[in-house]
Amino acid sequence: MPELPEVETVRRGLEVVTLGQPIVGGEVLLARSIALPDRPQTFIESLRDRAFTQWQRRGKYLLATLSDDSCLVIHLRMSGQLLWLTTPQPPCPHTRVRWFLATGAELRFVDQRTFGRCWWIPAHCRPEQAIPTLATLAPEPLSEAFTVRFLAERLVHHRRALKTALLDQTVVAGMGNIYADESLFLSGLHPALPTHTLTTEQIARLHQVIRRVLKEGIAAGGTTIRTFVTPQGVNGHYGGQAWVYGRQGKACRVCGTTIERLRLAGRSSHYCPRCQPLSSAMGR
Repeated sequence: MPELPEVETVRRGLEVVTLGQPIVGGEVLLARSIALPDRPQTFIESLRDRAFTQWQRRGKYLLATLSDDSCLVIHLRMSGQLLWLTTPQPPCPHTRVRWFLATGAELRFVDQRTFGRCWWIPAHCRPEQAIPTLATLAPEPLSEAFTVRFLAERLVHHRRALKTALLDQTVVAGMGNIYADESLFLSGLHPALPTHTLTTEQIARLHQVIRRVLKEGIAAGGTTIRTFVTPQGVNGHYGGQAWVYGRQGKACRVCGTTIERLRLAGRSSHYCPRCQPLSSAMGR
């Protein structure tokens, strides 16, 4: 699933190519890709003759403000891609939604696993009202509102594995499997460490590392594991510098110990048993 660095990379790319361009038409090829309005044709008609004026990101959501102050919201979910085409190309089998621009360019939503969704939110309605999960998101992890105190409050009052907690969007907005594994490794914390056992020092270190890892992911243009590309079709480069994610069976870049993988709440976690020992992390 595209995570904060990937979605931020897409946002920045869309800001470069789409702003000021009116939507003159479109096509919905998979009805369930449209969450709002109920009818795909209404979705297309609601966007017609509106121009993109700004792209924002909230967690893993992309929000485009249009020239009438309505909003287009997109969540890429597991395999969604937004592609920018300046020359006509036949849609691939996984194309779900197409937006046609006045310049002849096309913005295309491609989604192999079909979990991605699009919403059109009218100007009189706030996105958080139409999409309740937006209202429950934690503060942006690179903002001043995401403090050590906030993170501590979300962690120490629960009894669950640390990796599971980091994937909770009410704890760290935009965090996913890749950057959670990376943050835990660089913090020296085991994925299965119970959150209520964390010390103040450990939480402060984790907070600092989360921000560092997300910034590095953005600087690298995200991570291409399977399907992620920028709107211009460029792969992300963070995967090549990952410390543990996707490196099961390989040597740790720090100590040479073999990277292992375990499952927590149905999700894979990659870690180094030596750099992230569970017993010492719990003070035992």
